[in-house]
Amino acid sequence: MICGVGCRRGLDPALLWLWRRPVATAPIQPLAWEPPYALGVAQRNSKKTKKKKKKRKEIKGFGLVGGSVMITQPSHETHVLCVGTSRLDEMGEVYSMFQGRKSTSLSVALIVLSFEQITCLDISSGGGLGVSSSTDGSMKIWQASNGELRRVLEGHVFDVNCCRFFPSGLVVLSGGMDAQLKIWSAEDASCVVTFKGHKGGILDTAIVERGKNVVSGSRDGTARLWDCGRSACLGVIADCGCSINGVAVGAADNSINLGSPEQTPSEREVGTESKMLLLAREDKKLQCVGLQSRQPVFLFIGSDAFNCCTFLSGFLLLAGTQDGNIYQLDVRNPRAPVQVIHRSGAPVLSLLSFRDGFIASQGDGSSFIVQQDLDYVIELTGADCDPVYKVATWEKQIYTCCRDGLVRRYQLSDL
Repeated sequence: MICGVGCRRGLDPALLWLWRRPVATAPIQPLAWEPPYALGVAQRNSKKTKKKKKKRKEIKGFGLVGGSVMITQPSHETHVLCVGTSRLDEMGEVYSMFQGRKSTSLSVALIVLSFEQITCLDISSGGGLGVSSSTDGSMKIWQASNGELRRVLEGHVFDVNCCRFFPSGLVVLSGGMDAQLKIWSAEDASCVVTFKGHKGGILDTAIVERGKNVVSGSRDGTARLWDCGRSACLGVIADCGCSINGVAVGAADNSINLGSPEQTPSEREVGTESKMLLLAREDKKLQCVGLQSRQPVFLFIGSDAFNCCTFLSGFLLLAGTQDGNIYQLDVRNPRAPVQVIHRSGAPVLSLLSFRDGFIASQGDGSSFIVQQDLDYVIELTGADCDPVYKVATWEKQIYTCCRDGLVRRYQLSDL
């Protein structure tokens, strides 16, 4: 997964430090600064006459590491350069114009967590805690409001590819390149359960309902269902013969036939009935199976390897590919996609259902929000060319993790 921009295939990206200038009607003037005391400057182009000087507006520096530069909300009207200080409690508010419509306000803050790549993150159900994993084999639990470190979870060998909170918000599930699936206590940082059985690195996980069962997808080509109470594997849901880069579990619409199980399900399976399991595969296939029945629902062939997937409803889903395509499919008629969204050729690394639309992140550092009731796309910028691996939300707050070791928090005030 994530060829050319990620860590899971072990490739060394070569284009991550290239400067990417936003599309502009006039070039951005260079900003002179001495870290860590520098303020961003917003430049607004004047359309009346070229002789008039450009208006400048100072905005407060964000919670950035000194010397870092980010471009926030570039548009045809406004360009913002922000050079921040090392303080985490500072926050700047940016107002951007979208095609001449009403401004959308964003507050952006950065949380410094690691000098390593942050491969995944999640926010607890109450919004108070965040968890992130990195390439040094550790995970960190931190205060979502200010990034204060609360716990360090150590026990995986090599990279930790995925992490997520259980619905309780007090327990964490993780999977790593050591082929181990672990459950942790967020209160005392202890590892309470370790699942073994995969023969390759675990690339993604999903939690079934309240969390008595979990699902994992691995580089060994299998998706497995686990019993958390007994630390046992309840069965192999699918054997694809290639890496499973992403998994998602969703409740099926009543009109969808999931089939009947060939064998009586284990009494340890809780909440698997009427559930679909979606598998994003390396061989350009998107597979859907009944979680309890193990019967195939559909198999869709895309343009390139599928990296991630998510459900929008009981019959609508999204899946992102390595060549930048986002497929929206209807499970009731999966032969032809409802629509295909393509913004760039960079790999789609994360997809998340959000209100009436979704949030996506890509390997070129871009993240964006698509909503059905809006005829424009909201860009969440700041990562420059570093890939944004994961997106998480809580209410109006959006969190992203990036290869530069930073977690960015976006506060949407009027969306």
